Order: sequence, then structure tokens, then C-alpha cells
Amino acid sequence: MMNTAELLDEIQRKAFADEELRRCLLAVRQEKEPLLSFCRVCREAGYEIYPMELIAAGEEFHAQMKRSTNGGGENSPMLEGEDDFFEMVLAALEGI
Repeated sequence: MMNTAELLDEIQRKAFADEELRRCLLAVRQEKEPLLSFCRVCREAGYEIYPMELIAAGEEFHAQMKRSTNGGGENSPMLEGEDDFFEMVLAALEGI
């Protein structure tokens, strides 16, 4: 079973090849609840991604990165968006 980051990689690859999926994913930015809409589109495409899993995956990834540097200290500031997998996927799709 794939973890959330792997599912996001897979849906991003699929969206690079499928213009309709890419358009639907990018259109979530116009929705009242973009994160909920993003997860809905992912599930409709066959990828079981839910908001809290997406948020937790980004935070866990960032925490792992911080633990792997500076002896695990918390003295490095978080860069804006570096733990936001949702925004990272949309930014990649916009960059095509």
C-alpha cells in the first residue's frame, strides 16, 4: 500500500499525462475549500487521499528533514510551503 507522498507522486505523474485531470486539479484553487476539493478529485481519480492525511504527511516529511540536519535541532526556520504537499503538487502542475 502506498503512503500519501507516493500517492501524490502518482497522481501528479498521471496529471502530467492527462490534461483533463490536470485541469480539474488546478481548478480546485477556485473552490471555497480547495484542500477538500483537491482530495475529492484525487479520490474520484482512484487515489484515496484525505485532508488530514495530506496535512500530516507534509508535517511529518518536514519533521524528518529537520531531524536529519543540525543534530535534530529545531533551530532552522521553516520555509513557507515546504511542508505543504497540496501546494507543492499544484505548483508543479502549474509549471508545465
